[in-house]
Amino acid sequence: MAGRALVIGGTGPTGPYVVRGLVERGFAVAMLHSGRHEDDSIPASVEHIHTDAFDRACLDRELAHRGFDVAIVMYGRLREIAQLLRGRVRRFISVGGCIAHRGFADPGSLPLGGLRVPARESGLKESTDPREVNSKVAKIVQSEEAVFASHPHAFHFRFPVIYGPRQLLAREWMVVRRVLDKRARIILPDGGAALQSTAYSENAAHAILCAVDQRNDDRCGIYNVCDEWTPTLRQWVTLLADALGHRFRIVDVPFALASIAWPLTTWNDPFHRVLPMDKAIYGLGYRDVVQVEDALARTARWLVDNPPNAADSIATGDRFDYAGEDRLIAEWERAVAQLSPLATSLRATGTLGDRYKPDFDVATQGSWALLSRVAQAR
Repeated sequence: MAGRALVIGGTGPTGPYVVRGLVERGFAVAMLHSGRHEDDSIPASVEHIHTDAFDRACLDRELAHRGFDVAIVMYGRLREIAQLLRGRVRRFISVGGCIAHRGFADPGSLPLGGLRVPARESGLKESTDPREVNSKVAKIVQSEEAVFASHPHAFHFRFPVIYGPRQLLAREWMVVRRVLDKRARIILPDGGAALQSTAYSENAAHAILCAVDQRNDDRCGIYNVCDEWTPTLRQWVTLLADALGHRFRIVDVPFALASIAWPLTTWNDPFHRVLPMDKAIYGLGYRDVVQVEDALARTARWLVDNPPNAADSIATGDRFDYAGEDRLIAEWERAVAQLSPLATSLRATGTLGDRYKPDFDVATQGSWALLSRVAQAR
């Protein structure tokens, strides 16, 4: 489907992969962006249109007399851009946010006390009424609806938190810095059981390019974007630390008491946010181009060489208050020691799960055989 392609944005963590992918596919590519953040990896053949993607007059002036085979909108005021390009592109592809899922921003407000897992594209959207939800969330949903009003056969991708080199907010830095500071222990709320889908920048770009590769628009619609599998918070921390040759001792503290470690959860709550990629996998042929383990390792090593500035580091909400962490760990371990005798005395004795553990046959073979004979006798 090579021809003329327009990319609005394209200089963030995901954009250069998209632009290079279009060039590799034979497209003549025009990038519309502010010009403040040029990327050396963009091929010289790419046309640069420097203007304000949030200003309708600027967009009209630059695009009024141009048409494209593909338009990929990753930046700017999506609702206005969708209207502006109506009837002037063969395929419209846009990027929004997974926050459009009903309750994604505040799972605790939902009737079931959390999101359905996984949160499929066919689920309910958030309200478009700013009186009912955060105004930014309402605008994101309004933008989705505006896309399909102007381009009924559009492909719209709901992005989660994007990670990787040049990411906007280095969430992984909270772990990487602790490795560099040689912290032996790390507090994880609820032991790091929470699940939050994210996407490595190159994988997110590949999802968009999968839409470009479609021969027709039969599979148009809304698509989740994330890596193929979602590590728990504990697995995420472990993979980052392993990439740097470090191993933390995980300190499992109940969420309500682990407030000093809430920034690690991103959302400051204990809820799961899991997005399935089934629709993109079976509908668009998507598969991760970089596996999660390797993606996190690359990110960790990149952050070692490119630590964020102080302002971006603080923006995560993490104060790196190691003295405070050590005080909480000491008090928590003291409380656990006091409660352990009571917890042991109240322990349930079910065997449904235990009977499949590796040490079950050795440790309880005799007692299990005895219980079986007693049951048969009855």
